[in-house]
Amino acid sequence: MSHPATAYKVLTADQMAVLEQEGAFAGAPVDVTDGYIHLSTAAQLTETVDKHFSGQTDLRIAAVDLDAMGEAVKWEESRGGQLFPHLYAPLPLSAVVAYGPMKREEDGSVRLPITG
Repeated sequence: MSHPATAYKVLTADQMAVLEQEGAFAGAPVDVTDGYIHLSTAAQLTETVDKHFSGQTDLRIAAVDLDAMGEAVKWEESRGGQLFPHLYAPLPLSAVVAYGPMKREEDGSVRLPITG
């Protein structure tokens, strides 16, 4: 089974600032507790935002090049039996191919950041 080459990390504005300033992000509190950084595919992103970030307004979406992360990415079963990409390493800014404020499409889905 082939997996997408890009996954998405939902970050607060403060977490995005850490990634920009330090060049890497070690994870949100839930990531640190679980031992890996939670990522979502494009198809999983809207549900992730709706379930785990409801009511938050200062969110950012970062597109992560999974190929650049190599063996640190593991696809593991989570919500509803779906396979989610989990990153067992800090997220380096160099693996982020695009990012920006979270916006929604007219249908309510989360708009993906535009990659160059």
